[in-house]
Amino acid sequence: MTLPPRPEYEGLIYGLLDAYPEVVGSTLCMYSTSAFTAIVEGRVTLSNGLVLRVIEALDFKVGRIRHYSYTVFRGNEQIRWYDSQPHPDDAALTETFPHHLHESPDIKHNRRPAPGIGFTVPNLPTLIADCVALGASPVAAPSAENDEESQL
Repeated sequence: MTLPPRPEYEGLIYGLLDAYPEVVGSTLCMYSTSAFTAIVEGRVTLSNGLVLRVIEALDFKVGRIRHYSYTVFRGNEQIRWYDSQPHPDDAALTETFPHHLHESPDIKHNRRPAPGIGFTVPNLPTLIADCVALGASPVAAPSAENDEESQL
């Protein structure tokens, strides 16, 4: 499997607001670096308040994402990131090797498999679904008690 052709990938990048009702803003831009390569960079803002920062280096000649960096923020707090740094000694990550995510607690060392993330498929649909699920988690929304305390 390879990445879709450049025009289709651009359609995904620039069509997020139309394709995903949970996406309320996007600054994603695709910059050509050669006839066959591009960089995608920017932020995707979701209705649940999460922000996904995206950097991808794309090679359309071979149909691959050469490098990526995806980071999820709640306000100024980094709550998750995805990477492909291999950890061959961590058997828990073999399912999606080398792709995995980091999350709290101990975000640097708490690694989990990242299904749907890869070098040969667009990762944005999976990332948006993950962010929607994260925003729906009990940790995502402050309790009413905390809201009242912050108003004091």
